[in-house]
Amino acid sequence: MNPMSNSWPLLWLTILLVCQLWRSTHCLREGQCEVCVGVINKLINRLEDKEKSDHLLIESKFKDLCLESKKSENRFCYYIGGLEESATKILGEMSRPLSWGLPADKVCEKLMKKDSQICELRYEKTIDLKSVDLKKLRVRDLKKVLNDWDEVCDGCIEKSEFIQRIEELKPKYIREEL
Repeated sequence: MNPMSNSWPLLWLTILLVCQLWRSTHCLREGQCEVCVGVINKLINRLEDKEKSDHLLIESKFKDLCLESKKSENRFCYYIGGLEESATKILGEMSRPLSWGLPADKVCEKLMKKDSQICELRYEKTIDLKSVDLKKLRVRDLKKVLNDWDEVCDGCIEKSEFIQRIEELKPKYIREEL
């Protein structure tokens, strides 16, 4: 009997584990790079068929898109060089793979290797104050609600104090529909 015949299952298991490990470190997880994927998909949808294969046209369209971007999308544009004031210019790392037909998530994987901050960007989540239980929100979210209303909670330390302040201000900012 061949002593190597018993090692084949172990070899295949090792190969499988290495492949899984490689895949997990080089592929985006669910929800990761949401701003990058969102902006690049917006860009792809704006491109005409003849523009999709020219990386210079893609860069030009991206800069146009960045001019109207806000918040986290604007920050993404800044990171890869889509804005005039951008410190770095890695537009080619985005435009060339797009011109080859790579999907947005794969382009974002490549960008993440150049600058990990790109995948740390998140879209702001909106809170529906008519239906949410304020007690289940984090203090950070309660502060954000007050900040969005340009209100402050002087002397508030406890979560219950922030909730009380929001409840006081709700009639001013939230209109009940009939």
